[in-house]
Amino acid sequence: MEKKGSELDCKGSSNNLWLVKVPKYMSNKWMTVEDGEVGTLKINRRPGAPKPEVIFSLKEDLAQRDDGKGNSEAPREHKFVLSGTAGQPMGVFSQTSTADEAGSSNGALALEGKVAHRVDCRPVGGEHYMKLKRLQVLDAMTPMRTTMALDRAVTNNYKPVANHANNLEIERRKKEDGKRARADPEKVQEMLFSAFEKHQYYNIKDLVEITKQPIQYLKEVLKEIATYNLKAPHKNTWELKPEYRHYKGGETPMEQS
Repeated sequence: MEKKGSELDCKGSSNNLWLVKVPKYMSNKWMTVEDGEVGTLKINRRPGAPKPEVIFSLKEDLAQRDDGKGNSEAPREHKFVLSGTAGQPMGVFSQTSTADEAGSSNGALALEGKVAHRVDCRPVGGEHYMKLKRLQVLDAMTPMRTTMALDRAVTNNYKPVANHANNLEIERRKKEDGKRARADPEKVQEMLFSAFEKHQYYNIKDLVEITKQPIQYLKEVLKEIATYNLKAPHKNTWELKPEYRHYKGGETPMEQS
């Protein structure tokens, strides 16, 4: 059986609603109220005025309540500045959360009304407003990070080190390479020929381990008897020059893995 989509209740489509933008401190105050009154709204219609004067008064005990964000004071009086929707149609929808037998979330959809005015809620200057701004300025001036004296050594994994492990390894390799004595070029060539009898291709790292020679000196000897491959499939490897390839039976040695 095919499941039908949820129907939209349009009974409230004729309701005119206000879309109000409120300061963050006020929304934090409102979030502390589970149910009940948050303030009063006064609408004064003055003769000849294009728009009414709207004043919102925050409830006294709510204004003094700590909202969990460090604000225990808030301005009481706020002015609603009304503006049009600039030809942009907007609506307010609601959904009643329910659960069916299968446990999936479902609910009735309803159109609560259309947005007739966009409203900007602005606090009216006064003692409470100035106190709030003073606290906001002091909070903005408080540095996010501060220095402090330690009474014991830091023992976590983030304590500074004189030199990192990878730098120590590089220095160790340089020292070992510098300690390697240069052998006679002919002796080095003999070791290289012996190695190339086993494998046709070598990278420079493996040849350094075989000959125990400094890398720069080894490259100078290699240039006399071998060529460096710059293209695939044996890129960055050395192999003997054609005139030195004397493999038995015309076969080539195995490639080094």
